[in-house]
Amino acid sequence: MSNEFDYNKVKQATSVDQSDRNVPYNLRQSGPTKVEMLISTRVRKNAYWHLSMKAGCWRATVYNRVYHPRGYVKPEDGGAMVEYDAIVNHVTMWNVACERQIRVKGPDAEKFTDYVITRDATKISPMRARYVILCNAYGGVLNDPILLRISKDEFWFSLSDSDIGLYLQGVNADERFNVEIDEIDVSPVQIQGPKSKALMQDLCGDQVDFDNMPFYGLAEAKVGGRDCVISQSGFSGEAGYEIYLRNSLLYAEDMWNAVLEKGKKHNLMVIAPAHHRRIQAGILSWGQDMDNQHNPFQCNLGYQVSLSGKGEWNKKGDYVGKKVLEKMGADIKAGKKPYKLQLVGMELGGKPIEEYAPDFWLISGENGGDPIGFITSPWYHPEKKQNIAMGFVPFDGTLNANGFPKGKAGSKFKVHLPEKYSEKPGQAVDAVVVEMPFKESYNANTREVVKG
Repeated sequence: MSNEFDYNKVKQATSVDQSDRNVPYNLRQSGPTKVEMLISTRVRKNAYWHLSMKAGCWRATVYNRVYHPRGYVKPEDGGAMVEYDAIVNHVTMWNVACERQIRVKGPDAEKFTDYVITRDATKISPMRARYVILCNAYGGVLNDPILLRISKDEFWFSLSDSDIGLYLQGVNADERFNVEIDEIDVSPVQIQGPKSKALMQDLCGDQVDFDNMPFYGLAEAKVGGRDCVISQSGFSGEAGYEIYLRNSLLYAEDMWNAVLEKGKKHNLMVIAPAHHRRIQAGILSWGQDMDNQHNPFQCNLGYQVSLSGKGEWNKKGDYVGKKVLEKMGADIKAGKKPYKLQLVGMELGGKPIEEYAPDFWLISGENGGDPIGFITSPWYHPEKKQNIAMGFVPFDGTLNANGFPKGKAGSKFKVHLPEKYSEKPGQAVDAVVVEMPFKESYNANTREVVKG
């Protein structure tokens, strides 16, 4: 077989119903296009970029207009699954400075924040964080950041991948809220894995009571002699923390090197964000598993709109998207289908998928035929010895016990994998819808309602 890919045969899959989107997902199967990333000054090098290079980073992507390291162990040395072993057995550090920090500060900080997120900001205490979503006026998910409340009048939006900093400034362009909104020089790293608590205790000593620190709890501490905010949180499903370094462009080496030094006895490894582990935990990646044309209900985030359970709406006041989201939720409960595709979890056949997917692989019905959906996040699950994935299939109206849409467990499909993963060339593999998460998280409430 030729190594040359025939791009003349690359076609958009028109049989997948994306008629409710203005910009459909690009479902052309173009494969791992061989290009070299241009490093230039129009995209930011984050505070730890040079340290990631020293640690062996060999590939990167762009996230929030920032270069983002996405691989340290090369394929010939075991690749991403070596990094997986490190996070599930030891402890890892990730350069996630691409999670820009947008600070909202001032007398109306709580009022403004409550207006732009779907959950109740007034119930978030100072020095606590929460996973939140921001929606537009059409109900589309603009971002799903971690929101840190530093004090009564100061919030930080720790962003996933989109221009929410500019959006927040636009919302307050008329200055109706008495706040200042801007990015600050704070860059996080994530410390993830079963030995993360022991490492953090060695780093911080008695500055932080890690034994009694709640999930999404915050603390001020010095790491490497530099001021940081510590959060018990992470993007992996493993035990973990985030270290938010203040004045990071000045003090990146001090904090980073302190973690490396204290991490030696814990078998610390610098790795890329563990997407294999976050998929197992059912954690979404904005831009991959959802975007601003997906509503919360179709990507398993309906609880962010109806936080009291059983479909009872949040009692907070007005917020961006409230009217359309509550109507959509009511329509769903009435048996209507206000959107086309639903995000589901799947187990599927094929050879082990141990690398990032370059395309949204196509899904057909149980008996094959034209594609009706697509995979967003696939990976191999070593403990299950099974490929797993998240993906979109036609919404069939199935609801969970709280009245939120879900995929019907046991539903069968066919997935069209690239030849390198197919059991037989040209033949789709079997897939079945299963409940998520695929593996329990260290913090069971990572994706659930947390009161307050």
